[in-house]
Amino acid sequence: MSGNGFEVFGSLGEDRPREECGIFAVHGHEQASRLAYFGLFALQHRGQESAGITTADGKTVHEHKGMGLVSDVFHENTLQRLRGHLAIGHVRYSTTGSSTLSNAQPFLVHHAGEPYALGHNGNFINARQLRSQLERQGSIFQSTMDSEIVVHLMAHHLRNGFDEALVRALAKVKGSYCLVMLTKDRVIAARDPRGFRPLAIGKLGEATVVASETCAFDLLGAVYVRDVEPGEIVIIDNTGMRSFKPFRKVRPARCIFELVYFARPDSQIFGQNVYLCRKRFGHRLAREYCPGADLVMPFPDSGNYAALGYAEESRLPFEMGMIRNHYVGRTFIRPSQAIRDFGVRVKLNPVKPLLQGKRVIIVEDSIIRGTTSRNRIRNLRQIGVKEIHMAISCPPTRHPCPYGIDFSSKGELVAAEKGDVEAVGRFIGLDSLYYLSLKGMVEATRMDPKSFCLACYSGKYPIPVDDEFDKLCMEDRVSCEPQQDDLPFIL
Repeated sequence: MSGNGFEVFGSLGEDRPREECGIFAVHGHEQASRLAYFGLFALQHRGQESAGITTADGKTVHEHKGMGLVSDVFHENTLQRLRGHLAIGHVRYSTTGSSTLSNAQPFLVHHAGEPYALGHNGNFINARQLRSQLERQGSIFQSTMDSEIVVHLMAHHLRNGFDEALVRALAKVKGSYCLVMLTKDRVIAARDPRGFRPLAIGKLGEATVVASETCAFDLLGAVYVRDVEPGEIVIIDNTGMRSFKPFRKVRPARCIFELVYFARPDSQIFGQNVYLCRKRFGHRLAREYCPGADLVMPFPDSGNYAALGYAEESRLPFEMGMIRNHYVGRTFIRPSQAIRDFGVRVKLNPVKPLLQGKRVIIVEDSIIRGTTSRNRIRNLRQIGVKEIHMAISCPPTRHPCPYGIDFSSKGELVAAEKGDVEAVGRFIGLDSLYYLSLKGMVEATRMDPKSFCLACYSGKYPIPVDDEFDKLCMEDRVSCEPQQDDLPFIL
């Protein structure tokens, strides 16, 4: 704290789930590093802690990474030094491992004089066991990230060729992954057999691009071609693009929370436009629950699209009852004890004449920890809102996610802690609270209900999980024996 009574404050007081990571790759473009920069810029919502780009020109590999936003880490002179027509990039929020520069990606390692770089979106749930096994075999790790395990596993099989080494490494890991890799002359993309996270392929002239979401293609003027399919490995080199699926087919488990909250609304993921899907969640929500009210409003920005759908279906007026300050950065100066609820009001401020004396329905995409919603509702009560009802466009989040979302323990989830919906509503300070039914949410996607991972709502995990898993498990030096039931593969 400084002598003027102000302190640097590094959090907005949010209890939103964090957007795991975003990955990008390009092959065959003379401005590869610049494309990677703008691709990561479009994917910034998926990770704000660190950013990195690795490039190659057929002979040499270059890298740069740092802590902070893409625009903080990279500058014009940095991009000029990242020469080459191949690039991969990564933005990170820590779902496994702590937030330090050593955990920033892409990872760059050398084996027998050859460079290999890797960027990973997802979580390996057997990371601790694999790391313990590898360390006993002599591996020395540079980070506490689960992602680094892949290159160590590959090192044991590279004498048999790159393809086989990658297949054998991925057969060992359990959990979720989308990967981009880079060698001196190749870009590789891979997606886990259940397809938890999205990964798309596009074309920009003769160049091939890969990204976590299609919004990155739109910024670059690239054209979406198709998704990397679950269980597929794609290799792009000077001869073109080839792919193979070495693992036996299993039932998909696409993360439905990508559609609910994570993905940018202008992206196309899992074959769905995110904006339109969220509006359908709002439509279904209004059919299930519509108390008497004067207006519908979101907490911007994440609730905007479901709230629009809710207003359309209920025929209630849609209003932006709280205004967001878009200039609040990740770090700002906060008056110490001088202004009550500063962390709430600095980001969202209510429109008092619009809301005073009114009955309002607030549509939100989710409630995770509940503390931010509670503070915002108290703020609305203070300005004289008559009734406050809240409608959530997904079911109660009662179970932790081990597959790449930052709520990895039940203690972080207000729906699990309070036990029932009424108790959550009382904790937040609402007149009523309703969650979209699981059936209603899945039907609103217009996709096969069996194609989703719904574990955070149902507790039914598509891949069994150790009860003691948490995001810092790789920093726990306790040794565990590795599991033996590796995923079958076909070479």
